[in-house]
This record gives sequence, structure tokens and C-alpha cells, in this order.
Amino acid sequence: MNRPQRIVLREGDAAGTLARTSVSHIGLSVPDIEAAARFYRRVLGMTVHRESPDGRLRLGWGRGHHVLDLVEGARGLRHYGFEVRDPDGIDGISRRLTAAGHPVRELDADELDAAVAPARGLATIDPHGTEVHFHTTVERDGETAADTGRRPIKYQHITLGTDDVEKIVDFYVRVIGFRISDQLDDGRFAWLRSDRDHHTLAVVDVGRGGDIDHYSYDLAEWEDFKSWCDRLTDENVDVTWGPGRHGPGNNLFVFFDDPAGNHVELSAEMEKFHDDRVTYVPRRWKPVPGTVNLWGGQLASWRRTSEGK
Repeated sequence: MNRPQRIVLREGDAAGTLARTSVSHIGLSVPDIEAAARFYRRVLGMTVHRESPDGRLRLGWGRGHHVLDLVEGARGLRHYGFEVRDPDGIDGISRRLTAAGHPVRELDADELDAAVAPARGLATIDPHGTEVHFHTTVERDGETAADTGRRPIKYQHITLGTDDVEKIVDFYVRVIGFRISDQLDDGRFAWLRSDRDHHTLAVVDVGRGGDIDHYSYDLAEWEDFKSWCDRLTDENVDVTWGPGRHGPGNNLFVFFDDPAGNHVELSAEMEKFHDDRVTYVPRRWKPVPGTVNLWGGQLASWRRTSEGK
């Protein structure tokens, strides 16, 4: 049996520049925008923040910055964003992008949701041509004051699908300023951090680029998983993977799909990193089912590993 090639993903000079940066929002194209909006209102407790004249919908919790930006069309990832709370964070990202030859433009007031969350920010293009937003701190009223049995606490991370993990990791580590927390030993999956959470961004080889693999919302604690699985059943939403516990990140998880087929994760107990106190070396995990699900190695129908069944 041929063993898969071992690939070591490496950090560059900018690695760790960002230490207070989290995910902010995500823009999705969906075939039926009304069905998607009903789903996110009904299942995740979101409300419509704004409906644009072109039919685009923004959803979130409370009066703060939006979490979801939905537009009607073929299923796909339109853009994704990060909230940068690091001092000099936006300016530093802009300098490094420009020096590396990447396009940079300022986000306009509409993109920033300036009416409810004054901020400034920039947009660039990731290696697969998807637009990425970075902006300063915004108000997020109500996100952490949820009824945790009916609403997640916050949007927690995004996992990009790619056909070149090394290229995406290189962009986010050497240019943007993330760090590598973990990787699979074959180089086909990597988890990146930009704050104390084990990952705010992950990258997985799915054989194509420019798409989303899944994205995740935080629950408060393990006890919430029981009520959420019951709630999904009551809402006729099938659990597609889990409950389980990931190796990288050590977080609990359960997955389901939205009406467009996007994989949505609920997560809790994410591992924390304290880079200001300890030196870390990125860990390399075996590319086997038991790594991505420590509870017996069960895999979702869309997930593959290069070793094991």
C-alpha cells in the first residue's frame, strides 16, 4: 500500500502578526433566497437586518453587524470577512498585501454596514479569486446574550474548500498574519488561528477551489448539544454528522445542511492558544478518520481522508 506524501506547511515572517482577529460575516449565493432566509430565521434564530432593492438579504442577531449576506443565484461563496481588533491591524494587512502584489480597495459604507456599525476596512482577493473583507471593530449587539437553546452564541469559523492547501495557507500566514495550529500529515487539511481560538479559518483539499467546505457557529457548552439535536429533529432538519469531537481543535461538533446544501456546523469547547505565553510548533495529525472524529472515526458523506476507511 502506498502511503500519501508527507507535506509540511510552513509559517513565514508575518505569522502571528494578528492575535485579536475573528470571523465577521459571510456572503452566500443561494438558489432560493426566501427559503434560505426562512431556514436561518427558523433554525438559527436570525432576523433580517436589511433587504436591498436588488433582493439581497442581510441577516444576523440583534442590531449589530450582519452575519449572513444572501443573494439569489447558483450556490456558492461570494465573499467572507474578518473583524480585525489588532492595533494597526488593518494598516498592516494593507501594507503586506500591497508589498506582495495583491489588489487592495477600501470597503464602502454599505459593505461595512456603516449605518449600524461604523468602521473602516479593506477588500482583497484570495488566491482562488474570492473577495475577502477585513474591517475594524464593529458593534455586535445581542450575539453573546442569546437563549443558547435557540440561538448560537456567535459565528465562529469558516473552512474553505480548495485544490491547493499550500497556496491558501501561504497567503493567510505569510501575507495576512495568521498562524498554523495543526495540519494533516498529508497536507490536505490545515487549521489556522488569528486569536486565542484554535482556528478561525481552516482549509481542506476538496479537489476544487473557490468554494466553502463548511462554516461554524458556537454553542455555549456540551449540554446545549442535546437540546440542539432535539430542536433540529423538531424542525425536520437532518443531522448529517455527529455529535462528535474533532482531534484538531478538540471541539465538539454536529453538522446539518441549509436548503442550498451548505454544510453548517455547531461547535463548542474550542481549544485555546496563548501565544503571548508559550511557544507552539504546529502539530501534524495522521490523515485517518479517527483524527477528524475522535469518537470512533465516523465520517460525513462528503469528508475523505487519505489513510483509513
